[in-house]
Amino acid sequence: MGDLWNYASNNYNQILELLGQHVYLSVLAVLIATVIGVPLGIWISREPKLSKPIIGTTNVIQAIPSLALLGFLIPFIGIGSTPAIVMVVLYSLLPIVKNTYIGLTNIDRDILEAAKGIGLTKSQTMRKVQLPLAFPMIMAGIRISAVTAVGLMTIAAFVGAGGLGYLVFSGVQTVDNAMILAGAIPACILALLIDFVVGKLENSLSYANKQHSASKTGKTTKKLIISFASIILVIAGAFSIYSKAQADEKITIGSKNFSEQLILGNILAELIENKTDLTVERKLNLGGTQVAFSAIKSSDIDMYVEYTGTGLVNLLNQAPQNNPDQVYDYVKEEFHQKYGIELLKPLGFNNTYAIAVRQDTAETFGLEAISDLANVSSELIMGPTIEFSNREDGLAGLNTTYNMEFKDVKPVDGGLRYTALDNHKSDVIDAFSTDGLIEEFQLKVLEDDQNFFPPYYAVPIIKEETLNEHPELEGVLNSLAGKITDEKMRELNYKVDSLKQSPAKVAKEFLQKEGLID
Repeated sequence: MGDLWNYASNNYNQILELLGQHVYLSVLAVLIATVIGVPLGIWISREPKLSKPIIGTTNVIQAIPSLALLGFLIPFIGIGSTPAIVMVVLYSLLPIVKNTYIGLTNIDRDILEAAKGIGLTKSQTMRKVQLPLAFPMIMAGIRISAVTAVGLMTIAAFVGAGGLGYLVFSGVQTVDNAMILAGAIPACILALLIDFVVGKLENSLSYANKQHSASKTGKTTKKLIISFASIILVIAGAFSIYSKAQADEKITIGSKNFSEQLILGNILAELIENKTDLTVERKLNLGGTQVAFSAIKSSDIDMYVEYTGTGLVNLLNQAPQNNPDQVYDYVKEEFHQKYGIELLKPLGFNNTYAIAVRQDTAETFGLEAISDLANVSSELIMGPTIEFSNREDGLAGLNTTYNMEFKDVKPVDGGLRYTALDNHKSDVIDAFSTDGLIEEFQLKVLEDDQNFFPPYYAVPIIKEETLNEHPELEGVLNSLAGKITDEKMRELNYKVDSLKQSPAKVAKEFLQKEGLID
């Protein structure tokens, strides 16, 4: 708990900012889901034939893994808060629609007959009788959705929408339990608080507790829904106007979801803020390569740091090459022609893949090179990152080149692979040559004696239209060319991964040390 207290006390401003983002995203998503779900539940209660297909559809949506649904939405609506809100809204519909439907259709028939007998129309019966009596059930559905939304919204960080998930994802990547808890604990407290608030709202508006007439309670319910709709329209309108007003005045910088990328994203942002008058928005920790590249293609971000080998093999689907100049020239030309994306000058370091094992594994099997590993691979468990396990310049190509097959392959995400290796849950992992965690866990890096891995020189990539609008960016960013060696990048990663310093702090100190900013 001491580590958590230290982290929280040193980063409380960031935690509060992310908490505010989380509250905004969660509440907005639940409001939208309520405005859609309650009328939909009312509608299918009147049209029983539609109840099964509509409730069935919401059930199917609920069964889709959240990351899969988010990944599906990205190509259509980009990154940021929009896909995160849409995802949570879709997941929140089931309890709201179903509870509304059940609440309205399970009212005692004698009550409905009595309402009909005194001359109430169907509309009047719904407003004055059914909705007041179904209100507790409807609020229970909203309550479930509200609590669920808080947990689901942690995934918003995966697409650059912020929220407490940023701390959770970053903590997993850097194997920092204090950071994970700094995100998870406020999220848990927020879920409990929202449950309490919605419960109080339910009690205050409840027909039974307040002993209102059916007519008055029906009007209250109707006013509540109208109020929700009005709030959403005002927020959405203000957000849209603000976004359009700011669109041409800011540069948006992205990054993938590991420490090195967070550092590099902050380096670009800090340098631009210091050397230009442009406003910079950081959308860091976006997930894997495909998410980040999709974001720049769709103009959700203006730039991020990519690796030449990744561009060649994973994005352009070409066979690995070992000549760094040829790889850079080819990727630069193809990115320009196909995507309108410019490659700037390389930063200097080559963050190629590496295969690492524990020291005891290396000693037991006499491992110095990957060829040695191939001879005993059938006895060992591979625990790669999820992305490495699916790349041609990753596990598939590695197995083919070295003619090996592991006893088992258990992909995990980010920094968790180091934890799994250290806990003897796996024996071999993929690493990056500049990883600070290699030193922290004292791992043995095996020689790539058949030169399988292509060069992965880090290079800023930027939208061509952004560069045309702000040509000064080229000179500013190219001032980084050759400034970050392998050793320097490993040191920066070590400060974040092992010394638990923030990527923003490490980035700023590096730029100051190199004399690139004041």
